[in-house]
Amino acid sequence: MTLSKNFEPNALHSSDNFTKLWLQLAAKGLIAVLALLAFSTLVTLALPARAAGTDIILVVGDSLSAEYGLKRGTGWVPLLEKQLAAEKKAAKVVNASISGDTTSGGRSRLGALLTAHKPTVVVIELGGNDALRGQQLDMTEANLAAMTQAAKKVGAKVLLLGMQVPPNYGTAYSATFAGLFTKVAKAENVALMPFFLKGVADVPDVASQFQADRIHPNEQAQPKMLANVWPELKKLLQ
Repeated sequence: MTLSKNFEPNALHSSDNFTKLWLQLAAKGLIAVLALLAFSTLVTLALPARAAGTDIILVVGDSLSAEYGLKRGTGWVPLLEKQLAAEKKAAKVVNASISGDTTSGGRSRLGALLTAHKPTVVVIELGGNDALRGQQLDMTEANLAAMTQAAKKVGAKVLLLGMQVPPNYGTAYSATFAGLFTKVAKAENVALMPFFLKGVADVPDVASQFQADRIHPNEQAQPKMLANVWPELKKLLQ
């Protein structure tokens, strides 16, 4: 502690002056401490915080989750928000899906998303574009595993949404691709919805469930997609 320039050494010769001096210094120190505490309280109040018991659901996906070709608010992710509200679940949904994204793209941006949003649940809906581009499946598997591990490392629960490819890709490739989601889920001990497009892409009237491009599900299919996700996701919520 540095004494004031007005301090006189002779003041120490008087016990009264000595006492008054240290009382003044103590008062100044107390005021400084109180000011610091007040500032710390204001900073704490200003910081965004997740309310106790509130889940933050981070969806990292591609066009299937990014409402590609759909009217805003009709995709399965916005429908999920309505489902949560209807069931009075204290949860917030962050949709970080990007049309055309691959597992490599998702892996590269997941770290920043985890830091920014601090999710309690991470839904990974990626892999379809890997297959469309003919990416090596061991790379897809490695990317999904790495994303799952990164989410678990920050304390988030994980739900993998499995995908399948049409049989014209070849029996071996199709089977290996579908199986890698199960393989990662078992290895990492996380939740899995084996086929995200169940009841959409495997039905007789499949054309009625898709947009004109025959790749992206239409608005009619979105509630079915949510119905596939919801039972597994609900188990992960607080």
